[in-house]
Amino acid sequence: MTRRDPSGRLTLFLPTLDDGGAEHVMLQLGASFVARGLAVDLVVGVPGGPLEPRIPPGVRVVDLAAPRTTRALPGLARYLARERPSALLSTLEHANVLAVWARALARSRTRLVLREANVLVPDAEMHGVRPYLLRALMRRFYPWASAIIAVSKSVAASLIDGLGLSPAQVRTIYNPIVTPDIASRAAEPLDDPWFALGAPPVVLAVGRLAPEKDFATLLRAFARLRAARAARLVILGEGKERGALEALAHELGIGGEVRLPGFEPNPFRYMARAPVFALSSIYEGLPGALIQAMACGCRAISTDCPGGSREVLEDGALGPLVRPRDPAAMARGLAALLDEAARTPARPRHPLGRFTEAAAVDQYLDVLGAAPATRRGPPGTAA
Repeated sequence: MTRRDPSGRLTLFLPTLDDGGAEHVMLQLGASFVARGLAVDLVVGVPGGPLEPRIPPGVRVVDLAAPRTTRALPGLARYLARERPSALLSTLEHANVLAVWARALARSRTRLVLREANVLVPDAEMHGVRPYLLRALMRRFYPWASAIIAVSKSVAASLIDGLGLSPAQVRTIYNPIVTPDIASRAAEPLDDPWFALGAPPVVLAVGRLAPEKDFATLLRAFARLRAARAARLVILGEGKERGALEALAHELGIGGEVRLPGFEPNPFRYMARAPVFALSSIYEGLPGALIQAMACGCRAISTDCPGGSREVLEDGALGPLVRPRDPAAMARGLAALLDEAARTPARPRHPLGRFTEAAAVDQYLDVLGAAPATRRGPPGTAA
């Protein structure tokens, strides 16, 4: 194969275009890199997915057409050998392992940066052989990366302690979650009687319907809350836990006050109208939905789980932190926030400058070794 000089192109690698926080951030980064005058490829392992329509203009899509992520390895290696991008940014644990392996197979000198979006899964949450195998592969392959970006200080500490990585290899950069388009998207109409003036207040949650989000605890907390006051609960997102959550809501007698509308392409219009946002996760990395809801003026409550929730809520100064898997504590926190919203209807303006696009993108470009043709906005500082 004829080798060309490095192209100067930046490559983003995603295993799929599923509706996840990591995928949203990578698409946002692609748009930001293009806006700074850089050539960007988005390499997707498995084609299709709900976020396909949100691929930014100006990003070249390379579809590896693999039936599953692990089968994308040969195609990614061929891409690296053929295109020789100046840097490759990968995210999600299994995709990161694949990216390291592909670069080795391609004998590529492409700068490889792994983005880690979550703390390592706690031992108590690891079931079966697969998570232990993945952890072993991460210990083996992650040190081969040029650099690793952790999305919170909690994630950085987890990687250093759990994988034995050098602190010099890991850099904390908060996600560019507060983007300029949030205000316009939040202002889009929402024709939903649950959010009409005079309707009972809505507690909002957003996320994949997955075990680590622990929406079961939120349902139990809401049942306690609902026993004492009028309120409703909306959980935006889709996932394998839908059936179990719907059954639990029925069992708790709150089926009429709980809705799970599924995937929502514009959650901001809900966030702008809900008085309270709840995060019930067992573990996180940097909870993007929590930050977005706060940017839309929600009062927020979160579990004090491993991950970035404590960093976002500034040790509880910006919202209550409660123990994971504690419905009573979550219910008390929700009641306090709803009381506060009733007393003071004006929506709070939270200090979220740490999570803006301007604060993150230049830091990413620094780690990727990319010099943008045009810089817009002030350079950020490392978290």
